[in-house]
Amino acid sequence: MRPYLPLLAYVLTTSASAVVIRHDVPDAKYRNAPSEARALINLAHEGHGVLIAPQWVLTAAHATQWHPVTEVMVGERCVKVAQLIVHPGYRKLPDELIKGDAAPAMAHLTQSDDVALIKLAEPVRDVQPLALYDRQDEVGKSVRIFGMGATGNGKDGQQGPNRTQLRQAYNRIDGADPRYLAYTFDSDASAHALEGMAGNGDSGGPVLIEDAGQWKVAGLTSYTYGTGSFSAYKPGIYGISSRAVRVSHYLPWIRQTIAAEMR
Repeated sequence: MRPYLPLLAYVLTTSASAVVIRHDVPDAKYRNAPSEARALINLAHEGHGVLIAPQWVLTAAHATQWHPVTEVMVGERCVKVAQLIVHPGYRKLPDELIKGDAAPAMAHLTQSDDVALIKLAEPVRDVQPLALYDRQDEVGKSVRIFGMGATGNGKDGQQGPNRTQLRQAYNRIDGADPRYLAYTFDSDASAHALEGMAGNGDSGGPVLIEDAGQWKVAGLTSYTYGTGSFSAYKPGIYGISSRAVRVSHYLPWIRQTIAAEMR
């Protein structure tokens, strides 16, 4: 993302970053082989999506606004895009809100439907799509976060380019509103052994909940919730709250959109 608070995805960098990790755990513990996240889709330059059907990718709407979405990467293979469908309720963050007090920007983001669907030109047959989490009982559940964006640690903050190596981290959903799930980058005894949060470049990546032994898409990396002045904001430090698009809220739109395009 560019400088943008949504995962700094909107304000400080306009994208949610790659995974930011604990300062007291080796980075190698968070690294993953691409084969462990085959349904993770890479957008051009930065940002992700997730394969939810052979010909459909779900992503955050803002992650599709920086560059033309004409192709995506499925593993090391380039796949052409047939159509990009942005939710009609998506509202781009106005430039005038990306300065001074963050409160007006946060109010705007909270009311924006940051979700989009990408129809591929051809079905992907060699990757298993991920199922969508369909219940609204996410608060209190552990989540698994994937990304290849910027990294760093909770003590020193986020650093580096917005596309790096594949990492995963864990967290716990501690809040929800109609459109978004929230989780906090903790450092106390309640933190997971592989606690982390999304970083710049991770926008649109999946936030997964395990359900009956299956990891399902419950959220999409969207933005970091900022307070105070933008000028004082430091991404990736402990205590920051991240927001993920609440997939359960958008299931009717997702299903209806795909069904309409398949007629």
